[in-house]
Amino acid sequence: MIKTATKRIVSLDILKGLVMILMTLDHVRDYFHYDAFFYDPTDLSQTSPLLFMTRFVTHFCAPVFVMLAGTSAFLVGRRMSKNELSVWLLKRGFWLILVEVTIVRFAWNFNPTLPAIGLGVIWAIGAGMISLALFIRLPKYISLGLAALMRFGHNALDGFQPQSNDFIAFVWKLLHVRSEVLFEAFKVRIIYPIIPWLGLMIVGYYFGALYKPDFDRQKRLRILLYSGISCLVLFFGLRYGNLYGEPAPWLPQSSGTYSFLSFINVTKYPPSLLYLLITTGPSLIFLYLFERFDFSWLNPVIIIGRVPMFWYIVHLYVIHIVATVAAVLTGYKFSDMILTNFISFEPQLKGYGFDLWAVYLFWIGICLFLYPLSRRYDQYKRANRDKWWLSYL
Repeated sequence: MIKTATKRIVSLDILKGLVMILMTLDHVRDYFHYDAFFYDPTDLSQTSPLLFMTRFVTHFCAPVFVMLAGTSAFLVGRRMSKNELSVWLLKRGFWLILVEVTIVRFAWNFNPTLPAIGLGVIWAIGAGMISLALFIRLPKYISLGLAALMRFGHNALDGFQPQSNDFIAFVWKLLHVRSEVLFEAFKVRIIYPIIPWLGLMIVGYYFGALYKPDFDRQKRLRILLYSGISCLVLFFGLRYGNLYGEPAPWLPQSSGTYSFLSFINVTKYPPSLLYLLITTGPSLIFLYLFERFDFSWLNPVIIIGRVPMFWYIVHLYVIHIVATVAAVLTGYKFSDMILTNFISFEPQLKGYGFDLWAVYLFWIGICLFLYPLSRRYDQYKRANRDKWWLSYL
């Protein structure tokens, strides 16, 4: 369902809105779940099926963010020359990296003196846009070929783990290795290495051609459906035989339920080929469904999807503030929530937290609080299209 009157593609907004809501669940779990401080939710020796799936459904968020960032760049570029689009991508990319290491960094830890930065999903999108400014200038077949090589071939490089701390090793870690790099007393946490995410963004950029006004709607629907199904078929084929594309093989477990969880338990940091297949495949099918059928009743989700950057930044601050209040009310100190590491690694917070059902209540409450803020911001943004700075938030 394409709304040409507003030039918004509603199916894309629905998908973005849904993943923003799911992302909020994951971050609420990080800050409120008692067990988060003791074990990973995908650890099959300790997790429950509900907790595992609470984490697993949020795997869809980052791939959708990155892929649709590329799609948005294509749609923006329809109104520009290649030179203008390259400049736009460079400015947007550097802005996002700046946001990551300042505004987002402080939201996660509330610690302005912390001698560390984390390079997360906003960094990955920013670095991808800077790189995309070059890739859009290459012939299409070369860009897509390189993107396929990044997506399908990067797991062949998993065995290369540099042991040195020189500049070349640092660059390789930025490209492909989740790691921590120490520069004297300052630490850089590389959470989202660039290569696989850039490959996905390039695909997302050319995927935007499906949404040109003159593109046949029925053809687009067929491409979305068959591409999504193909991703899932390839996932199951590779995963069943532990053939390629996932460093952690699946193994039969004590029950069918846990065997299934092992089968879909894929690596996010960096994202394995199978991780990308099992997340982008259903996402394409969802886009098919959102356009094929009437989902106008999801208007609140559509509004959230129109202001994803606003939701992303505000939700981190709201979650951290509410978690700080919850910690103080349950006997912890305010200073315990001024973090020096990722929250679940903070030893002083072991014992803090709530059962999973309470986590879901916090999630619902925080989303209900954030929605009217997002709606007001969306109204303001739509009424002030002449303000250039609004395009950056």
